[in-house]
Amino acid sequence: MNKAFFAVCVAAAMPACAHAQSSVTLYGIVDEGISYFSNAATTAANGSVSGHSAVRLLSGVMQQSRWGLRGSEDLGGGLKTIFVLENGFDASTGKAGQGGLLSGKKAFVGMSTPFGTVTLGRQYDTNVDILGPMIAGGQWGGYMAAHPGDLDNFNNTNSTNNAIKFTSNSYGGLTVAGMFSLGGVAGNFARNRIWSVSAGYVTGAVSLGAGYLSVENPNTSFFGSTGSPAPTVNGVPGNNMLSPVYSGYASARSMSVIGAAAAYTIGSATVGAVYSNTRFDDLGDLSSGPNPLGLSGSKSLNNGELNFRYQISPALLWGFAYNYTKGSSIEGRTGAAYHQFGTGVDYLLSKRTDVYLIGVYQKATGTDSTGKPAVAAINGPSASSDDKQAVVRIGLRHKF
Repeated sequence: MNKAFFAVCVAAAMPACAHAQSSVTLYGIVDEGISYFSNAATTAANGSVSGHSAVRLLSGVMQQSRWGLRGSEDLGGGLKTIFVLENGFDASTGKAGQGGLLSGKKAFVGMSTPFGTVTLGRQYDTNVDILGPMIAGGQWGGYMAAHPGDLDNFNNTNSTNNAIKFTSNSYGGLTVAGMFSLGGVAGNFARNRIWSVSAGYVTGAVSLGAGYLSVENPNTSFFGSTGSPAPTVNGVPGNNMLSPVYSGYASARSMSVIGAAAAYTIGSATVGAVYSNTRFDDLGDLSSGPNPLGLSGSKSLNNGELNFRYQISPALLWGFAYNYTKGSSIEGRTGAAYHQFGTGVDYLLSKRTDVYLIGVYQKATGTDSTGKPAVAAINGPSASSDDKQAVVRIGLRHKF
């Protein structure tokens, strides 16, 4: 009888032991606050554009509001199965983000090994992982302090579908990562294909990063990766590239981004520099997107950022950044230039809750990608009606 009792106890314990080797975690962020725009463009019924100040309740500025599930199962021998399902949402209205996709931010499954991690699904390109944390927007400024229109995607405006990604473990401070996204078009392996490679190095006070992103048919494959891409008109895909910084380049057959960043920490202060070159090649491909100006050849945007961060106390952070963007000439006219200044303060009320204040000012000159006089294009929901714009944001963020 004692033996039978022991056998029953062992059998009952086995599922509990197996369960102890796996875990599932519910997590999320709710980011909400009030934003003031000094000059938000509005379009009248007759098509005229004017600018007015506006105050809006906006969600997800410092970080997009989201909730998700992540889990792992220990397979032994240093192997783990992992997964992440992450949904973005608008806390102001309750609507799902990313065009209503159920797991619009991330949706992947993969394997963690002693050498690194392999994941498959909807993910961030490797520049977002390596270079994104080194820009002002990834530290204290949120998407409003990102580069104009987030032209290099370092602030992750666009996720990548159908992606296979490898991220190595850190070896002496060095991490390397590569991603390949299958285009999925029968008979045309290159169409909609996306790939990236990046490397980061951290040692003591120094952080370095570099990366390259290549995108085929960017208007449909990259900018159109939400659940509600612009509709096709007369066989030509609609324009998913909304920012005037690059919306005139929707007919590009390919796009590439080269980026590099460096940061140096001295005590409580960190100084950083970021550079990117975003290039749109083979303009005029109407199977990629519209081309109202009849552009051809290649256009590029060079972007440089200097940022500074100071940890005043364990709970209080202050940051400042200057960003300069210069575009190619358009139809023989001087290309657009954008001067952007940003500052922000972040105060921790607890380990999970903080309040923050962000201010961004931008001045634009020249001719933008649409062939019109450049307007200020602070990254976010509302461009300016003219060449200047300021935005002030006070927000509350809670992580769970």
